[in-house]
Amino acid sequence: MDIVKMFQEALPEGRVVITPEVRQAHAHDYWALEAIRDLGGTPAPAPLCIVYPESTQEVSEVLQLASRSGTSVVPYGLGSGVCGGVRPGASAIVVDLSRMNQVLALSDEALTCQVQPGMRGSDFEAYLESQGLTLGHFPQSIAVSSVGGWVATRASGQFSTRYGNTEDMVLSLECVLADGTIVRTFPSPRSATGPDLKALLLGSEGTLGIITEITFKCWPKHAFRSGTTYRLPTWGDGLEITRQILRDGWRPAVLRLYDGIEAQRNFGEWVPEPHPLLLVMTEGSESMRPALELELAALRKSCLAHGGEDLGPGALDQWMGHRNSVPSWEDLLNAGLVVDTIEVAATWDRIAPLYEAVTAAITAVPGVLVASGHTSHAYTTGVNIYFTFVGQSEEPVEQERIYSAAWNAAMEASIAAGATIAHHHGIGRVRRDHLPREHGAGGMALLRALKAAMDPRGVLNPEVLIAPEE
Repeated sequence: MDIVKMFQEALPEGRVVITPEVRQAHAHDYWALEAIRDLGGTPAPAPLCIVYPESTQEVSEVLQLASRSGTSVVPYGLGSGVCGGVRPGASAIVVDLSRMNQVLALSDEALTCQVQPGMRGSDFEAYLESQGLTLGHFPQSIAVSSVGGWVATRASGQFSTRYGNTEDMVLSLECVLADGTIVRTFPSPRSATGPDLKALLLGSEGTLGIITEITFKCWPKHAFRSGTTYRLPTWGDGLEITRQILRDGWRPAVLRLYDGIEAQRNFGEWVPEPHPLLLVMTEGSESMRPALELELAALRKSCLAHGGEDLGPGALDQWMGHRNSVPSWEDLLNAGLVVDTIEVAATWDRIAPLYEAVTAAITAVPGVLVASGHTSHAYTTGVNIYFTFVGQSEEPVEQERIYSAAWNAAMEASIAAGATIAHHHGIGRVRRDHLPREHGAGGMALLRALKAAMDPRGVLNPEVLIAPEE
């Protein structure tokens, strides 16, 4: 059977692309391990073809054909995932959703916006702001990720402490199941009509269906914003300030705590010697200004009580202006540096030992120069830690060894410390084999049963999230 020809005949002209450069560009996502392999001369194989649907019905037709023929299908947004969620291989097709990129409806009264999944995140936010609204979702990848990708990976944005995470922002979904069935969940502020069906798709990473439409909950765009930074005596002081502020009911948009290593690295002008640094920012409507100023006052009181020093807004302004600018994997690897970030999360009673255990475990890996961390998403019950490691080697084989060993060390230490192994980047392949340790045998059996029920032929993004059974 000529798989490519089958799709070409079934879809309008121009939907199926087979040029080598386009196929190779879809061979993987932005996983650092793939960058190591590309530079080392062992790139991932290109898929059979790239399909660009322009409607939900066309996605349905593609999946009907794929299911009948047993052809693997890998959904693709903008390819910014960093966990190996896209690696189709030579026998699969890629469904690129970038042509499904329109806003479909907006209700200022209801504060909802209906949008197709392929819309670039920064374009979506710009549209909302032109209407006096915001989603409040600002991941570092906002300019290179799609709104559908946010939903598929349960993403978090930099202002999540105020606005919530993706699961808090999605009102309803439309998706296409593996057999081509179109499912729409009901748009309501809340419903008690059995299990939440849209929650099945959140975080499913393209393994259970292809998301074709999202209705998001929005917010009025802020009219007031203010913040500052505090240099603190210890990392523990910063954790306690963060915990107590949230416990008291405050919800600042930004509450980011950097350990001494990262504070000096990123904010050396204000932190010439290693000292933890806390970035604080609040925002909201003009009518909320008195309450927001009280929020800043509460933070100031807590920081000063813990021996903090108010450095003013300079470091915060620098972060706001450059927070999405990072070197490429290729630039770092060409400099002989193996770098990645690993975000985990734990409850407050486990967070201090988690930080110590994970940084120690990563630093013990031969070839690793340093491991550090910062918090970026905080809750009344706990907080996430974003660990960064830097290793050194110019040999691709050694770079891959350092990378894999650092990740395995971080995962093992996180599991032992009672943390979740993923806060918001997802599972993909990099965490997949560690997932059973978190879900347990019963949880994995349920996940496999769900996959079997929704995708009985196993055509949707195989080998992601759930490891193939031996």
